Amino acid sequence: MQQTPGDHDDLVQQQYQPRAQAYASSAVHAAGPDLACASALVAALAPADAGWRALDAGCGGGHLGFALAALPQVAQLCALDPTPAMLEVVQQGALDRGLAARLHTVQGQAGSLPFADASFDLVASRYSAHHWRHLEAGLADLVRVLRPGGYLLLIDTLGHDDVLCQTHMQTVELLPDASHVCNRPVPEWRALLQATGVDILHEQAWPLRLEFASWIARMQTPPHRAQAVRAVLQQAPAEVHEALQTEADGSFTLQTGLWLARKPV
Repeated sequence: MQQTPGDHDDLVQQQYQPRAQAYASSAVHAAGPDLACASALVAALAPADAGWRALDAGCGGGHLGFALAALPQVAQLCALDPTPAMLEVVQQGALDRGLAARLHTVQGQAGSLPFADASFDLVASRYSAHHWRHLEAGLADLVRVLRPGGYLLLIDTLGHDDVLCQTHMQTVELLPDASHVCNRPVPEWRALLQATGVDILHEQAWPLRLEFASWIARMQTPPHRAQAVRAVLQQAPAEVHEALQTEADGSFTLQTGLWLARKPV
């Protein structure tokens, strides 16, 4: 008998519950110029004794939350994720880094955040939004829990302006990860953020190389799906190869985008 598929929330749990430790130890997620930039930007926003409350929404393995919780400006950070196993590895990571007194975890997701309006001075999210089915509602919810004058920091993989390249990119992302929704191109991100009413202060992008073997291993991708990814890339037209900087072993390069915005007073 064919199993009835669950909804998108079920797919997120199925994808990430057994992979939490892989994301906690992922070199791609644990480092990167976007993390260093995020820390520097936030540190420049307020004095060291600001005593900020911060939220990391869709915290995954916790790397952005760890970076922010280590800043003197941040007194308390809430790491929020829908997947219990992710929260467990984040709690352990906070203990290992001496951040347990400043970082706590809550299960939940953007769009139905369990917090009152204006609860946080800083709301952040990294490599999570491309999994949000209702991105507009999720962003509005992040802004809702942000105090007037507070800051929104978003980091995510970018989509492509060219529809041909965008279609191939989304196919390559979806084959290993059924919970993937969409990587949004820069103009769409700007429009989405502006629609929430925030003022964009800074935006920046960096290349993000995904080495094929480690990416497939981290995703625990079945062999037939890994082969399908290779086939999509191998058969892609020249425009796609150029856009994704594809390599002979199947590795390719996306772009990571960062936005810092402020909620009007």
